[in-house]
Amino acid sequence: MSAPSTDKSSLRYWRAAFARHLKSEKRASIYTQRNYNAALERFENFLNAYRAEAVTLHLLRNLETRDFRAFLAERRNEGLAPPSIKLELSALKSFFKFLKKRADVDNDAIAVMRGPKAKERLPRPVSQKDAHALIEAAATLKTSTRKQTWEQARDTALVTLLYGAGLRISEALSLRWDDAPLGETIRIKGKGAKTRAAPVVQAARRAIDTYTELCPYGGAAEDPLFFSTRGKALSARLAQRTMEKLRASLGLPDTATPHALRHAFATHLLSAGGDLRAIQELLGHSSLAATQRYTKIDSENLLRIFDKAHPRAR
Repeated sequence: MSAPSTDKSSLRYWRAAFARHLKSEKRASIYTQRNYNAALERFENFLNAYRAEAVTLHLLRNLETRDFRAFLAERRNEGLAPPSIKLELSALKSFFKFLKKRADVDNDAIAVMRGPKAKERLPRPVSQKDAHALIEAAATLKTSTRKQTWEQARDTALVTLLYGAGLRISEALSLRWDDAPLGETIRIKGKGAKTRAAPVVQAARRAIDTYTELCPYGGAAEDPLFFSTRGKALSARLAQRTMEKLRASLGLPDTATPHALRHAFATHLLSAGGDLRAIQELLGHSSLAATQRYTKIDSENLLRIFDKAHPRAR
C-alpha cells in the first residue's frame, strides 16, 4: 500500500482514514481489512486510468452508475468470479458510507448498485467418521517435520477443539496459556470483537490438558496456548498445513479444512436435533441466515449424524 497522502481532498488520504476506521472502530477481521483496502486501491488505480485526472472528493461525489459498472466490468474481464465481484462492490459501498459521514460525500449512484447473483455456496462439512479419523491421525501420524510427542498432542488438541467447540481457526489460535485448563465453557472473541461463550466438550478439555503437560513452551499468562515447533505462536497457515497432511494421509478431499470441522460441528448438532437459534449463538453468527445455510445441506449428508448428541462430549 502506498504512503498515505496529506491532501484531505484526495482519495488516498481517505483510503488511509478508512483503513484506520476498519481496524480501530469497526474492529473488522484482518481478512476484511485486507480485502477492502486492496479493493479500494484497485478502484483508485482504475479511476486514474479511466478518468485521466486526479481522484479527489469532488470526483468521487460526481461518479455515475456507469463509472462503477465500468470498474466492475474490468474486474470481471480479469476473470473475477461473481462472489469476488460482490466483495469489491461491498468494499466500495462501505467506503462511500464512510465518506458520507466523515467527508460529506453523498453519492446516490453507488447506493443503487447491485452485485451479480451468485449460486449459494453451502457449507462443506466433513462427516462424523472423517472428523474422528482426522483426530486419530493427528494423534498418530508422524512426518519429517513433526516427530515430537508434544507436537502430536498439540495437533490432536487443536483438531479436537475445532470440531468439539465449533471455533474458527483464528479463534482457537487466539487462546492464551492462562485459558488452560479449559472449563466447560470458554469466552471467545469472534468477528467484530463480539464475544460469546463456547461450550467445550470433555474430549477437547482432556486433549488440551495432555498437550499443555507435554508442551516444552509456555507458562506465562499471555503466552499463546498453541506453539509452533520453534516456540513461536502457531500461525493459521501452519495449522492449515497440518490439516493438509492429515487429510492427505487419509485420502480426504481438499475441502477437509479446519473450517470444515466448524461446519461439521454445526451440521451434526443441527441434524441431531439442536435448536437453530442456539447453534447461531454457539457459532457467533450475527445473522440467523448464516446459520440457516446448514439446514440446506442435502439429506444424504444429514443422515450421517450423531446418534443423540455430539460424540466428543462422551
